[in-house]
Formats: sequence, structure tokens, C-alpha cells
Amino acid sequence: MTHRLVASESDLLEVTPGLKTHSRVALDCEAAGFHRYTDQLCLVQLSTPSDTYLFDPLAADPAGALRPILESPDIQVVMHGADFDLRLLRRDLGIKLRGLFDTQTAASLLGARSIGLASLLEEHFQVSMSKKHQRADWARRPLSDELLDYAASDTRHLISLCDILTADLRTAGRSGWAEEEFRALEDLEWTDEQTDPVTRFKGARYLTPRALLALRAAIEWRDMIAKARDRAPFRVVGDPVLLSIVTDRPPSVKALSDIKGMSPHLAGSHGPELLARLDSVQSVPESELPAYPRPNRNGPGRLTPEEDRLADRIRALRSEKAKDLGLDKGVLLSNAQIQAIIRSA
Repeated sequence: MTHRLVASESDLLEVTPGLKTHSRVALDCEAAGFHRYTDQLCLVQLSTPSDTYLFDPLAADPAGALRPILESPDIQVVMHGADFDLRLLRRDLGIKLRGLFDTQTAASLLGARSIGLASLLEEHFQVSMSKKHQRADWARRPLSDELLDYAASDTRHLISLCDILTADLRTAGRSGWAEEEFRALEDLEWTDEQTDPVTRFKGARYLTPRALLALRAAIEWRDMIAKARDRAPFRVVGDPVLLSIVTDRPPSVKALSDIKGMSPHLAGSHGPELLARLDSVQSVPESELPAYPRPNRNGPGRLTPEEDRLADRIRALRSEKAKDLGLDKGVLLSNAQIQAIIRSA
């Protein structure tokens, strides 16, 4: 199977008519969240039964070419672990995908012991997927031929895998289950709810209120640099290092640069501002110091003892039924779903 990079308006005009003739395509997306400040969409891989096209959204917007294909319920779109990619397509290209077949979901409904794409391809096609570029910087340009080959391999076998899983679902009498799950994935609505950044720091809940405010100041400093450099914040300064800076309170740029994991160059160029921010925290009155953020109390809260006993009985029934069906317990019914059922009763 050949692959082609689609990175210009003329490329889009050339390949689009041919794509519309197919009733099935395979799709995958690459983002840059591991390296960049935002997890922007950087590459869209689309395979037909004979060819693979690699759309570069940083060079030419592919939304107009892809929307008629991906939003058509008459064209099957095969993906693996579609959840995150569906969000990217919706957020960055404004595409609400239809016709989904998720091979990961299908494998889980068949009771597969391992539902990762590499494991499934090894099992069914004796194909070994390279892990060399799993953490590649997909926002870097130009993309090397090796990276493009790697990206193309993600969708190359998905249609054939879909054929096998479709037959297995039919044999198991679970095609209807799969269709329900696929349609539910298509209809998911995502929000950009932001969690308080201090809650992601291990041990932050044990800081004094003043140290907690200092941590917020340090996080804002790191975020400012990360955004300016278009780098993931942890690649500027790791969370454990930032927490050490707050607790150690280095008195000088030299002391800051001596902290393990702190770049001396970063300490020299941006350290004075960080130290100034940390110093300013010391003058904040005690009455104005924030406490560690409380958990969301607007949710349903804990189950009552009676509800807990009912949940235990449901979990026992779930375990028994999951064993009979050869499914993982969480695939059959998640703990969150059990709680929702009890609260709605």
C-alpha cells in the first residue's frame, strides 16, 4: 500500500474526488501534546483499501476535503481508540464524525485479552508495530520519510482488522452491542473544563497556604515560558522540580540553578522573575492566603450505607455475568454506571 502526503491546496483538490468513491476508510490522528504547549492536530492519516493519504493540517486545512467523507453515515470510518481523535477532529476541524467502527471497542466486546492495536495486529496478521516514534514531535516540520512511514502504518491494516472483528461480532451475536457503543462515541459532547493545576502536584495538599500560593505563582511563571516557547509545561520544568523550588525557597539564582533538575540556562534567563514572584508571596496577609481547593461538592456525593450494600450486590452480579460472557467487568458495567443506576432508582 502506497502513501501520499497531502500538504497543499493543489494536493487537496487532486485527491478529494477519488476519496469520495470509497464506502470505507480507516482513520487516525497525531497530535503534539507531549512536546507542545497545546495538543493541536498535526496529522490526519486516512487509508482506503488501496492507498493511504497523510493530511498535514499545519500546511493546508483539510476540513473541506474530509468533512463530506467523515460526516457521512453511509461511509464506514474505521478507527482504533477513537475517543481522543474524535475530540481533535471536532475541536480543530469542526468535523462531527459519523459511520464509526472502533476496533478497540469491538475487541473489548469480544473479550480480547489485549485490546491495543499492536497486540491485535500481531495476533491477526503477524504484523509487528514499531514503537520507535510513539513520542515523536508531530508539530515539527518537515516530517521525515521515516515518520511518514510510521504514521501510515497506523491505518494500513485497520480495514482488514475491521472485517475480522465484524465477523466475530456477528458470530458472537454482539453486533448490536457494538453499534450502540459506536453511535454513543459519535454523539459524545466534550467540555474544556479546567482542573485546578495545583491538584496535579503530588503532595501539594500538604503545603501551607503560603507555600500553596507560591506554587501557583511558580506554575504561572512556568506556563508563561511554555506558551512563549510552544513547549509542554513539564518540558520547561518538571512538576517535582517546581515543587522543590517552592519548598526549598532558593535565595538566589545560583541556589536556584543548583536544584536538581533545574536548567542553569533557564535559571539564568528567567530565574530572577521566578524568585521575584516567590518573594511577593511573602507579603500577602494571612487572611488572603488560599486554602487547598476543595473537591467538587456539587456532585452526587457518596452513596448511603444502604446504597453501598445495593452496589455490592450489583457488582457481584456483574462479576458473575462478565465471567459467563468472557468480558472484562468494566466493559460490561463500570462502577460509575452502577452508581448512576442506583441514584436514578
